[in-house]
Amino acid sequence: MKQTDDSSRATGVIAVLALAGTTAAIMQTLVTPLLPLLPGLLDTSPSNATWVVTVTLLVSAVCVPVTGRLGDLLGKRRMLLACSVPLIVGSVVCALASTVLPMIIGRGLQGMGMGMVPLGIALLRDVVPAEKLSSSIALVSASMGIGGGLGLPLAAAVAQYANWRVLFWGSAVLAVLIAVLIGSLVPEVPAAARGQRFDLPGALGLGAGLVCLLLAVSKGADWGWSSVTTLGLFAAAVLVLPAWGAWELRTPAPLVDLRSTARPRVLLTNVASVSTGFAMYAGMLVMPQLLQFPRSTGYGLGQSLLESGLWMAPGGIMMMLVSPLGGRLTDARGPRTTLISGALVIAAGYGLSLALMGSAWGIMLALMVINSGVGLAYGSMPALIMGSVPHSETASANGFNTLMRSLGTSVGAAVIGVVLAHMTTTAGGRTLTSEAGFRTALLVGIAMALVSAATAAAIPALRSARSRVEVERAERGETVEHPAAPA
Repeated sequence: MKQTDDSSRATGVIAVLALAGTTAAIMQTLVTPLLPLLPGLLDTSPSNATWVVTVTLLVSAVCVPVTGRLGDLLGKRRMLLACSVPLIVGSVVCALASTVLPMIIGRGLQGMGMGMVPLGIALLRDVVPAEKLSSSIALVSASMGIGGGLGLPLAAAVAQYANWRVLFWGSAVLAVLIAVLIGSLVPEVPAAARGQRFDLPGALGLGAGLVCLLLAVSKGADWGWSSVTTLGLFAAAVLVLPAWGAWELRTPAPLVDLRSTARPRVLLTNVASVSTGFAMYAGMLVMPQLLQFPRSTGYGLGQSLLESGLWMAPGGIMMMLVSPLGGRLTDARGPRTTLISGALVIAAGYGLSLALMGSAWGIMLALMVINSGVGLAYGSMPALIMGSVPHSETASANGFNTLMRSLGTSVGAAVIGVVLAHMTTTAGGRTLTSEAGFRTALLVGIAMALVSAATAAAIPALRSARSRVEVERAERGETVEHPAAPA
Protein backbone atom coordinates (compact mmCIF):
# COMPACT_ATOMS: atom_id res chain seq x y z
CA MET A 1 0.00 0.00 0.00
CA LYS A 2 2.83 2.37 0.89
CA GLN A 3 4.49 1.68 -2.47
CA THR A 4 1.21 2.53 -4.23
CA ASP A 5 0.92 5.76 -2.26
CA ASP A 6 4.51 6.71 -3.10
CA SER A 7 3.87 5.98 -6.79
CA SER A 8 0.68 8.08 -6.78
CA ARG A 9 2.48 10.92 -5.04
CA ALA A 10 5.31 10.80 -7.58
CA THR A 11 2.79 10.84 -10.45
CA GLY A 12 1.16 13.94 -8.94
CA VAL A 13 4.54 15.68 -8.61
CA ILE A 14 5.43 14.88 -12.22
CA ALA A 15 2.09 16.23 -13.44
CA VAL A 16 2.47 19.46 -11.44
CA LEU A 17 6.03 20.07 -12.64
CA ALA A 18 5.10 19.36 -16.26
CA LEU A 19 2.17 21.78 -15.99
CA ALA A 20 4.46 24.37 -14.40
CA GLY A 21 6.94 24.08 -17.27
CA THR A 22 4.18 24.25 -19.86
CA THR A 23 2.73 27.35 -18.19
CA ALA A 24 6.09 29.10 -18.14
CA ALA A 25 6.59 28.27 -21.84
CA ILE A 26 3.12 29.52 -22.75
CA MET A 27 4.09 32.89 -21.27
CA GLN A 28 6.82 33.18 -23.91
CA THR A 29 4.52 32.71 -26.92
CA LEU A 30 1.58 34.56 -25.38
CA VAL A 31 2.19 37.85 -27.18
CA THR A 32 3.11 36.44 -30.62
CA PRO A 33 -0.40 36.91 -32.07
CA LEU A 34 -0.53 40.42 -30.61
CA LEU A 35 2.73 41.71 -32.11
CA PRO A 36 1.15 43.32 -35.22
CA LEU A 37 -1.47 44.95 -32.97
CA LEU A 38 0.74 46.16 -30.12
CA PRO A 39 1.82 49.50 -31.68
CA GLY A 40 -1.84 50.53 -31.90
CA LEU A 41 -2.87 49.00 -28.57
CA LEU A 42 -0.02 50.59 -26.63
CA ASP A 43 0.41 53.78 -28.68
CA THR A 44 4.04 53.04 -29.56
CA SER A 45 6.28 52.32 -32.55
CA PRO A 46 6.75 48.82 -34.04
CA SER A 47 10.40 48.92 -32.95
CA ASN A 48 9.46 49.63 -29.33
CA ALA A 49 6.76 46.95 -29.45
CA THR A 50 9.36 44.26 -30.20
CA TRP A 51 10.82 44.86 -26.73
CA VAL A 52 7.76 43.09 -25.37
CA VAL A 53 9.31 39.87 -26.74
CA THR A 54 13.00 40.77 -26.35
CA VAL A 55 12.79 41.64 -22.64
CA THR A 56 11.35 38.22 -21.77
CA LEU A 57 14.25 36.53 -23.56
CA LEU A 58 16.86 38.69 -21.81
CA VAL A 59 15.42 38.37 -18.32
CA SER A 60 14.89 34.61 -18.55
CA ALA A 61 18.46 34.11 -19.83
CA VAL A 62 19.86 36.04 -16.88
CA CYS A 63 17.57 34.57 -14.22
CA VAL A 64 17.52 30.86 -15.14
CA PRO A 65 21.14 30.13 -14.03
CA VAL A 66 20.63 32.24 -10.90
CA THR A 67 17.40 30.52 -9.84
CA GLY A 68 19.00 27.16 -10.56
CA ARG A 69 21.88 27.87 -8.19
CA LEU A 70 19.53 29.27 -5.55
CA GLY A 71 17.54 26.05 -5.84
CA ASP A 72 20.68 24.09 -4.89
CA LEU A 73 21.35 26.49 -2.00
CA LEU A 74 17.88 27.17 -0.60
CA GLY A 75 15.73 24.28 -1.81
CA LYS A 76 14.12 23.62 -5.17
CA ARG A 77 10.50 23.68 -3.96
CA ARG A 78 11.06 27.06 -2.32
CA MET A 79 12.50 28.48 -5.53
CA LEU A 80 9.68 27.01 -7.61
CA LEU A 81 7.24 28.92 -5.42
CA ALA A 82 9.42 32.02 -5.71
CA CYS A 83 9.35 31.75 -9.53
CA SER A 84 5.54 31.67 -9.50
CA VAL A 85 5.40 35.13 -7.88
CA PRO A 86 6.83 37.14 -10.83
CA LEU A 87 4.69 35.06 -13.21
CA ILE A 88 1.56 36.15 -11.33
CA VAL A 89 2.60 39.77 -10.81
CA GLY A 90 3.91 40.14 -14.36
CA SER A 91 0.69 38.78 -15.84
CA VAL A 92 -1.40 41.24 -13.81
CA VAL A 93 0.84 44.15 -14.80
CA CYS A 94 0.49 43.21 -18.50
CA ALA A 95 -3.28 42.85 -18.17
CA LEU A 96 -3.55 46.37 -16.75
CA ALA A 97 -1.02 47.97 -19.15
CA SER A 98 -2.15 50.74 -21.48
CA THR A 99 1.30 51.91 -22.58
CA VAL A 100 4.43 50.07 -23.66
CA LEU A 101 6.56 50.65 -20.54
CA PRO A 102 4.38 48.72 -18.04
CA MET A 103 3.91 46.01 -20.66
CA ILE A 104 7.69 45.64 -20.95
CA ILE A 105 8.01 45.55 -17.15
CA GLY A 106 5.32 42.89 -16.90
CA ARG A 107 6.91 40.79 -19.63
CA GLY A 108 10.26 41.05 -17.88
CA LEU A 109 8.66 39.74 -14.68
CA GLN A 110 7.18 36.85 -16.62
CA GLY A 111 10.66 36.05 -17.92
CA MET A 112 11.85 35.60 -14.32
CA GLY A 113 9.52 32.63 -13.97
CA MET A 114 11.24 30.57 -16.68
CA GLY A 115 13.51 29.07 -14.02
CA MET A 116 10.64 26.70 -13.20
CA VAL A 117 11.70 24.26 -15.93
CA PRO A 118 15.28 23.43 -14.84
CA LEU A 119 14.27 23.56 -11.17
CA GLY A 120 11.49 21.06 -11.83
CA ILE A 121 13.80 18.74 -13.75
CA ALA A 122 16.39 18.81 -10.96
CA LEU A 123 13.73 18.17 -8.31
CA LEU A 124 12.64 15.00 -10.10
CA ARG A 125 15.97 13.42 -9.28
CA ASP A 126 15.15 13.84 -5.57
CA VAL A 127 11.51 12.72 -5.42
CA VAL A 128 10.76 10.33 -8.30
CA PRO A 129 11.47 6.57 -8.15
CA ALA A 130 14.29 5.38 -10.41
CA GLU A 131 11.93 3.44 -12.68
CA LYS A 132 9.98 6.62 -13.50
CA LEU A 133 12.89 9.03 -13.65
CA SER A 134 13.77 8.93 -17.35
CA SER A 135 10.19 9.30 -18.59
CA SER A 136 9.40 12.06 -16.09
CA ILE A 137 12.55 14.01 -16.99
CA ALA A 138 11.65 13.69 -20.68
CA LEU A 139 8.11 14.99 -20.10
CA VAL A 140 9.07 17.96 -17.92
CA SER A 141 11.98 18.89 -20.18
CA ALA A 142 9.75 18.76 -23.26
CA SER A 143 7.17 20.97 -21.52
CA MET A 144 8.96 24.04 -22.90
CA GLY A 145 8.23 22.90 -26.43
CA ILE A 146 4.74 21.66 -25.52
CA GLY A 147 3.82 25.06 -24.05
CA GLY A 148 5.21 26.86 -27.08
CA GLY A 149 3.33 24.61 -29.50
CA LEU A 150 0.00 24.86 -27.69
CA GLY A 151 0.31 28.47 -26.59
CA LEU A 152 0.28 29.95 -30.09
CA PRO A 153 -3.13 28.68 -31.25
CA LEU A 154 -4.63 29.32 -27.82
CA ALA A 155 -3.37 32.90 -27.78
CA ALA A 156 -4.46 33.42 -31.40
CA ALA A 157 -8.00 32.24 -30.62
CA VAL A 158 -8.31 34.50 -27.59
CA ALA A 159 -6.81 37.47 -29.43
CA GLN A 160 -9.21 36.97 -32.37
CA TYR A 161 -12.44 36.35 -30.45
CA ALA A 162 -11.96 38.15 -27.09
CA ASN A 163 -10.27 41.17 -25.52
CA TRP A 164 -6.48 40.83 -25.60
CA ARG A 165 -6.30 41.47 -21.85
CA VAL A 166 -8.02 38.11 -21.31
CA LEU A 167 -4.72 36.46 -22.31
CA PHE A 168 -2.89 37.97 -19.36
CA TRP A 169 -5.71 37.58 -16.82
CA GLY A 170 -5.88 33.94 -17.86
CA SER A 171 -2.14 33.51 -17.45
CA ALA A 172 -2.32 35.11 -13.99
CA VAL A 173 -5.00 32.62 -12.92
CA LEU A 174 -2.95 29.74 -14.34
CA ALA A 175 0.16 30.92 -12.47
CA VAL A 176 -1.82 31.11 -9.18
CA LEU A 177 -3.06 27.56 -9.79
CA ILE A 178 0.50 26.36 -10.36
CA ALA A 179 1.66 27.99 -7.11
CA VAL A 180 -1.17 26.31 -5.16
CA LEU A 181 -0.38 22.91 -6.69
CA ILE A 182 3.34 23.25 -5.97
CA GLY A 183 2.62 24.26 -2.37
CA SER A 184 0.18 21.38 -1.92
CA LEU A 185 1.74 18.46 -3.78
CA VAL A 186 5.47 19.04 -4.25
CA PRO A 187 7.54 17.94 -1.22
CA GLU A 188 10.44 19.90 0.16
CA VAL A 189 13.77 18.10 0.10
CA PRO A 190 16.97 19.22 1.83
CA ALA A 191 18.99 21.69 -0.20
CA ALA A 192 21.95 19.79 -1.65
CA ALA A 193 24.34 22.78 -1.35
CA ARG A 194 22.98 24.30 1.85
CA GLY A 195 25.62 26.32 3.69
CA GLN A 196 27.54 27.37 0.59
CA ARG A 197 27.57 31.06 -0.27
CA PHE A 198 25.86 32.57 -3.27
CA ASP A 199 28.24 33.87 -5.94
CA LEU A 200 26.89 37.41 -6.41
CA PRO A 201 29.84 38.66 -8.53
CA GLY A 202 29.41 35.61 -10.78
CA ALA A 203 25.68 36.28 -11.15
CA LEU A 204 26.28 39.93 -12.05
CA GLY A 205 29.08 39.08 -14.48
CA LEU A 206 27.10 36.38 -16.26
CA GLY A 207 24.05 38.64 -16.41
CA ALA A 208 26.01 41.52 -17.91
CA GLY A 209 27.72 39.31 -20.49
CA LEU A 210 24.49 37.60 -21.51
CA VAL A 211 22.58 40.87 -21.85
CA CYS A 212 25.28 42.27 -24.12
CA LEU A 213 25.45 39.12 -26.25
CA LEU A 214 21.72 38.41 -26.54
CA LEU A 215 20.78 42.05 -27.03
CA ALA A 216 23.24 42.30 -29.93
CA VAL A 217 21.98 39.02 -31.42
CA SER A 218 18.26 39.76 -31.04
CA LYS A 219 18.31 43.46 -32.03
CA GLY A 220 21.22 43.46 -34.50
CA ALA A 221 18.90 43.21 -37.50
CA ASP A 222 16.94 46.27 -36.34
CA TRP A 223 19.97 48.37 -35.40
CA GLY A 224 22.20 47.14 -38.23
CA TRP A 225 24.83 44.44 -37.81
CA SER A 226 27.62 46.95 -38.46
CA SER A 227 26.17 49.71 -36.25
CA VAL A 228 28.21 51.09 -33.36
CA THR A 229 25.64 49.84 -30.85
CA THR A 230 25.62 46.26 -32.13
CA LEU A 231 29.39 46.00 -32.48
CA GLY A 232 29.88 47.65 -29.08
CA LEU A 233 27.61 45.09 -27.41
CA PHE A 234 29.42 42.20 -29.10
CA ALA A 235 32.76 43.67 -27.98
CA ALA A 236 31.51 44.04 -24.42
CA ALA A 237 30.33 40.42 -24.40
CA VAL A 238 33.74 39.28 -25.67
CA LEU A 239 35.37 41.11 -22.75
CA VAL A 240 32.90 40.35 -19.97
CA LEU A 241 32.21 36.64 -20.50
CA PRO A 242 35.88 35.48 -20.41
CA ALA A 243 36.42 37.64 -17.30
CA TRP A 244 33.37 35.98 -15.75
CA GLY A 245 34.79 32.56 -16.64
CA ALA A 246 38.11 33.41 -14.98
CA TRP A 247 36.26 34.47 -11.83
CA GLU A 248 34.19 31.27 -11.77
CA LEU A 249 37.35 29.16 -11.94
CA ARG A 250 38.89 30.99 -8.98
CA THR A 251 35.97 31.29 -6.58
CA PRO A 252 35.38 28.33 -4.22
CA ALA A 253 31.55 28.32 -4.64
CA PRO A 254 30.87 29.40 -8.23
CA LEU A 255 27.49 30.18 -9.75
CA VAL A 256 28.34 27.68 -12.50
CA ASP A 257 31.05 25.09 -11.90
CA LEU A 258 32.95 25.43 -15.18
CA ARG A 259 35.09 22.43 -14.31
CA SER A 260 31.95 20.31 -14.29
CA THR A 261 30.70 21.87 -17.51
CA ALA A 262 34.08 21.09 -19.10
CA ARG A 263 33.57 17.36 -18.62
CA PRO A 264 33.11 15.86 -22.10
CA ARG A 265 29.61 14.54 -21.40
CA VAL A 266 28.40 17.91 -20.07
CA LEU A 267 30.28 20.07 -22.56
CA LEU A 268 29.15 18.15 -25.63
CA THR A 269 25.58 17.96 -24.33
CA ASN A 270 25.52 21.74 -23.96
CA VAL A 271 26.97 22.19 -27.46
CA ALA A 272 24.29 19.87 -28.82
CA SER A 273 21.70 21.90 -26.91
CA VAL A 274 22.75 25.07 -28.74
CA SER A 275 22.52 23.45 -32.18
CA THR A 276 19.23 21.72 -31.34
CA GLY A 277 17.70 25.00 -30.14
CA PHE A 278 18.91 26.63 -33.36
CA ALA A 279 17.41 23.83 -35.48
CA MET A 280 14.08 23.94 -33.65
CA TYR A 281 13.64 27.68 -34.12
CA ALA A 282 14.10 27.53 -37.88
CA GLY A 283 10.73 25.81 -38.17
CA MET A 284 9.08 28.19 -35.70
CA LEU A 285 10.00 31.12 -37.94
CA VAL A 286 9.38 29.55 -41.34
CA MET A 287 6.19 27.52 -40.93
CA PRO A 288 3.85 30.28 -39.67
CA GLN A 289 4.93 32.57 -42.49
CA LEU A 290 4.43 29.89 -45.15
CA LEU A 291 0.97 29.22 -43.77
CA GLN A 292 -0.01 32.91 -43.66
CA PHE A 293 1.60 34.26 -46.85
CA PRO A 294 -0.99 35.05 -49.59
CA ARG A 295 -1.74 32.35 -52.14
CA SER A 296 -0.94 34.85 -54.88
CA THR A 297 2.78 34.34 -54.19
CA GLY A 298 2.51 30.81 -55.55
CA TYR A 299 3.91 29.22 -52.37
CA GLY A 300 1.97 30.92 -49.54
CA LEU A 301 -1.08 29.07 -48.19
CA GLY A 302 -3.31 32.03 -47.27
CA GLN A 303 -4.25 30.89 -43.76
CA SER A 304 -5.40 33.25 -41.01
CA LEU A 305 -3.42 33.59 -37.77
CA LEU A 306 -5.83 31.31 -35.93
CA GLU A 307 -5.89 28.76 -38.75
CA SER A 308 -2.08 28.67 -38.92
CA GLY A 309 -1.93 28.17 -35.15
CA LEU A 310 -4.33 25.25 -35.37
CA TRP A 311 -2.29 23.65 -38.18
CA MET A 312 0.78 23.93 -35.92
CA ALA A 313 -0.89 22.70 -32.72
CA PRO A 314 -0.50 18.93 -33.45
CA GLY A 315 3.27 19.47 -33.36
CA GLY A 316 3.04 20.53 -29.72
CA ILE A 317 0.82 17.55 -28.94
CA MET A 318 3.39 15.22 -30.52
CA MET A 319 6.01 16.38 -28.03
CA MET A 320 3.69 15.34 -25.22
CA LEU A 321 3.06 11.92 -26.79
CA VAL A 322 6.68 11.21 -27.72
CA SER A 323 8.26 12.21 -24.38
CA PRO A 324 7.36 8.96 -22.54
CA LEU A 325 8.70 6.96 -25.49
CA GLY A 326 11.93 8.94 -25.23
CA GLY A 327 12.15 8.02 -21.56
CA ARG A 328 11.82 4.34 -22.43
CA LEU A 329 14.48 4.65 -25.12
CA THR A 330 16.76 6.33 -22.57
CA ASP A 331 16.21 3.48 -20.10
CA ALA A 332 16.90 0.89 -22.80
CA ARG A 333 19.77 2.46 -24.73
CA GLY A 334 20.92 5.49 -22.74
CA PRO A 335 20.28 9.25 -23.15
CA ARG A 336 23.01 9.67 -25.77
CA THR A 337 21.14 7.36 -28.15
CA THR A 338 17.92 9.28 -27.49
CA LEU A 339 19.62 12.60 -28.26
CA ILE A 340 21.13 11.28 -31.51
CA SER A 341 17.75 9.83 -32.52
CA GLY A 342 15.97 13.10 -31.75
CA ALA A 343 18.39 15.16 -33.82
CA LEU A 344 18.07 12.78 -36.78
CA VAL A 345 14.27 12.90 -36.55
CA ILE A 346 14.42 16.72 -36.61
CA ALA A 347 16.56 16.58 -39.76
CA ALA A 348 14.11 14.12 -41.34
CA GLY A 349 11.22 16.46 -40.48
CA TYR A 350 12.89 19.36 -42.25
CA GLY A 351 13.57 17.14 -45.24
CA LEU A 352 9.88 16.27 -45.28
CA SER A 353 8.95 19.95 -45.08
CA LEU A 354 10.99 20.68 -48.23
CA ALA A 355 8.94 18.10 -50.11
CA LEU A 356 5.52 19.00 -48.63
CA MET A 357 5.67 22.77 -48.06
CA GLY A 358 3.05 23.33 -50.76
CA SER A 359 0.15 22.27 -48.54
CA ALA A 360 -1.06 22.98 -45.01
CA TRP A 361 -1.41 19.25 -44.39
CA GLY A 362 2.20 18.75 -45.45
CA ILE A 363 3.46 21.46 -43.12
CA MET A 364 1.43 20.01 -40.25
CA LEU A 365 2.91 16.55 -40.87
CA ALA A 366 6.45 17.94 -41.12
CA LEU A 367 6.01 19.87 -37.86
CA MET A 368 4.75 16.73 -36.13
CA VAL A 369 7.95 14.94 -37.16
CA ILE A 370 10.20 17.89 -36.24
CA ASN A 371 8.60 18.34 -32.83
CA SER A 372 8.76 14.61 -32.15
CA GLY A 373 12.51 14.91 -32.62
CA VAL A 374 12.64 17.97 -30.37
CA GLY A 375 10.75 16.06 -27.68
CA LEU A 376 13.25 13.20 -27.85
CA ALA A 377 16.27 15.52 -27.85
CA TYR A 378 15.09 17.88 -25.13
CA GLY A 379 14.07 14.99 -22.90
CA SER A 380 17.49 13.35 -23.09
CA MET A 381 19.63 16.40 -22.29
CA PRO A 382 18.85 16.67 -18.55
CA ALA A 383 19.52 12.94 -18.11
CA LEU A 384 22.97 13.40 -19.65
CA ILE A 385 23.64 16.47 -17.51
CA MET A 386 22.43 15.04 -14.19
CA GLY A 387 24.36 11.84 -14.74
CA SER A 388 27.59 13.83 -14.93
CA VAL A 389 27.47 16.46 -12.17
CA PRO A 390 27.40 16.26 -8.35
CA HIS A 391 24.00 16.15 -6.69
CA SER A 392 24.66 19.60 -5.20
CA GLU A 393 24.82 21.11 -8.70
CA THR A 394 21.84 19.52 -10.45
CA ALA A 395 19.63 22.61 -10.51
CA SER A 396 22.39 25.01 -11.55
CA ALA A 397 23.69 22.59 -14.21
CA ASN A 398 20.19 22.17 -15.62
CA GLY A 399 19.73 25.93 -15.54
CA PHE A 400 22.91 26.37 -17.55
CA ASN A 401 21.74 23.75 -20.05
CA THR A 402 18.42 25.58 -20.41
CA LEU A 403 20.41 28.74 -21.04
CA MET A 404 22.31 26.95 -23.83
CA ARG A 405 19.02 25.98 -25.47
CA SER A 406 17.85 29.60 -25.25
CA LEU A 407 21.14 30.79 -26.71
CA GLY A 408 20.64 28.41 -29.62
CA THR A 409 17.12 29.71 -30.32
CA SER A 410 18.34 33.32 -30.11
CA VAL A 411 21.18 32.77 -32.56
CA GLY A 412 18.88 30.69 -34.75
CA ALA A 413 16.29 33.48 -34.82
CA ALA A 414 18.97 35.99 -35.85
CA VAL A 415 20.51 33.81 -38.58
CA ILE A 416 17.20 32.61 -40.03
CA GLY A 417 15.89 36.18 -39.82
CA VAL A 418 18.80 37.39 -41.93
CA VAL A 419 18.18 34.63 -44.51
CA LEU A 420 14.47 35.44 -44.76
CA ALA A 421 15.09 39.19 -44.90
CA HIS A 422 17.68 39.04 -47.69
CA MET A 423 16.14 36.43 -50.00
CA THR A 424 13.02 38.27 -51.13
CA THR A 425 10.58 38.73 -53.98
CA THR A 426 7.95 41.34 -54.83
CA ALA A 427 4.25 40.45 -54.92
CA GLY A 428 1.37 42.92 -55.10
CA GLY A 429 3.69 45.83 -54.45
CA ARG A 430 5.01 44.19 -51.26
CA THR A 431 8.47 42.79 -50.56
CA LEU A 432 8.15 39.27 -49.19
CA THR A 433 10.51 36.39 -48.45
CA SER A 434 10.94 34.29 -51.58
CA GLU A 435 10.31 30.57 -51.85
CA ALA A 436 14.08 30.11 -52.20
CA GLY A 437 14.53 32.00 -48.93
CA PHE A 438 12.20 29.63 -47.09
CA ARG A 439 13.86 26.59 -48.64
CA THR A 440 17.29 27.89 -47.64
CA ALA A 441 16.10 28.39 -44.06
CA LEU A 442 14.79 24.82 -43.96
CA LEU A 443 18.12 23.55 -45.30
CA VAL A 444 19.87 25.44 -42.49
CA GLY A 445 17.54 23.63 -40.07
CA ILE A 446 18.60 20.28 -41.54
CA ALA A 447 22.28 21.23 -41.26
CA MET A 448 22.01 22.30 -37.61
CA ALA A 449 20.09 19.14 -36.70
CA LEU A 450 22.84 17.04 -38.28
CA VAL A 451 25.46 19.06 -36.36
CA SER A 452 23.55 18.22 -33.19
CA ALA A 453 23.47 14.51 -34.09
CA ALA A 454 27.21 14.48 -34.82
CA THR A 455 27.96 16.28 -31.55
CA ALA A 456 25.79 13.84 -29.61
CA ALA A 457 27.55 10.91 -31.26
CA ALA A 458 30.84 12.23 -29.85
CA ILE A 459 29.53 12.19 -26.25
CA PRO A 460 31.42 9.48 -24.34
CA ALA A 461 29.21 6.44 -23.82
CA LEU A 462 28.57 4.94 -20.41
CA ARG A 463 30.12 1.57 -19.79
CA SER A 464 27.35 -0.98 -20.04
CA ALA A 465 28.66 -3.06 -17.16
CA ARG A 466 27.75 -0.36 -14.65
CA SER A 467 24.38 1.12 -13.86
CA ARG A 468 23.67 4.81 -14.33
CA VAL A 469 23.45 5.29 -10.57
CA GLU A 470 26.90 3.77 -10.10
CA VAL A 471 28.35 6.02 -12.81
CA GLU A 472 26.81 9.12 -11.23
CA ARG A 473 28.38 8.22 -7.87
CA ALA A 474 31.75 7.40 -9.42
CA GLU A 475 31.87 10.67 -11.37
CA ARG A 476 31.29 12.53 -8.09
CA GLY A 477 34.20 10.71 -6.49
CA GLU A 478 32.02 8.60 -4.17
CA THR A 479 32.79 4.99 -3.31
CA VAL A 480 30.78 2.50 -5.31
CA GLU A 481 30.04 -0.79 -3.61
CA HIS A 482 29.19 -3.71 -5.87
CA PRO A 483 27.11 -6.58 -4.46
CA ALA A 484 28.72 -9.97 -4.39
CA ALA A 485 28.03 -12.07 -7.44
CA PRO A 486 25.56 -14.88 -6.88
CA ALA A 487 27.04 -18.26 -6.41
